[in-house]
Amino acid sequence: MEKLLRKIRSAKVLVIGDLMLDHYIWGDADRISPEAPVPVVHVQRDTYVAGGAANVAVNIARLGAYAECCGSMGVDDVAEKLKTLIREHCVAFDERFQQPNIPTILKSRIIVRQQQLARLDREFPPSAYQLNDVTAWPLLAEKIDSADAVILSDYAKGVLTDALIGQVLDHAHEKGKLVTLDPKPKRKLRYRDVDLMTPNRDESLQLSGVEWEHGKDFPAEAVCRSIWEKYAPRNLIVTMGAQGMLVSREGKIIKSIPTFAREVFDVSGAGDTVIATLTVALAAGASIEDAAHLANYAAGVVVGKLGTATASPEEILSFIKNHGAK
Repeated sequence: MEKLLRKIRSAKVLVIGDLMLDHYIWGDADRISPEAPVPVVHVQRDTYVAGGAANVAVNIARLGAYAECCGSMGVDDVAEKLKTLIREHCVAFDERFQQPNIPTILKSRIIVRQQQLARLDREFPPSAYQLNDVTAWPLLAEKIDSADAVILSDYAKGVLTDALIGQVLDHAHEKGKLVTLDPKPKRKLRYRDVDLMTPNRDESLQLSGVEWEHGKDFPAEAVCRSIWEKYAPRNLIVTMGAQGMLVSREGKIIKSIPTFAREVFDVSGAGDTVIATLTVALAAGASIEDAAHLANYAAGVVVGKLGTATASPEEILSFIKNHGAK
């Protein structure tokens, strides 16, 4: 894995999707409000990290590869804070994607004693965040040309549309570029023929249409076969949480990768880490199996942290050493 992590540094990845800022309000609560049956939170500090597609890009940069993110962002204080954060991580962003008539998406989470108490979302309807094909597409095409791989990061906020996905896939494949996708099934977008799709367990059920009764064995073969028949991804990886990952090709399961037992603090952003790690590994020439193992290790690092997080090569190597992984 150390050799692969070194090769990753030469990869260039473009992330297209929903950009947002994650805001964490940390505090404590020891009494109930006299105004309503809710806790009174004494705020101790505020922290901010890149969220959504921006977090995917930060994960890529954290692994040592070149990352650029593209998506809608407003012209406001939230945007300035988000741009500062991603640039601190050496992630590129072209300000021509900013739009003055929309708010930058902000998610505020109230954390009390290491537990999330509530989340506050500030955003417009999805249609407000769609990129203008006439002005944005030439710029996107230019950026695709200079990248090794493209990640479509869908957080169901509106940037990705059927038209944009079709344009990206046609252009990227014509240029021989890798295209990977982290889907949000509820939007029912048409994304056939991507090189890699990475739904989690619940998303895979929605994509496949296969019903599953909790308490029974997960219908892995039926799920993977149905997703292949509907979407024809070249590779499919289903993240199964504590059950690890399923690696599938042409509707057949080719490998099941177990996770490593450890204390899990937060799964926020783990999917971002997985798609980022898989993509840079594949762009660096790794097999899908080796890429999946590396992503599994990276996810193991991230779920041990609280809040949206990333994994560095040093942390991944330390994790592998401490958990006896190979």
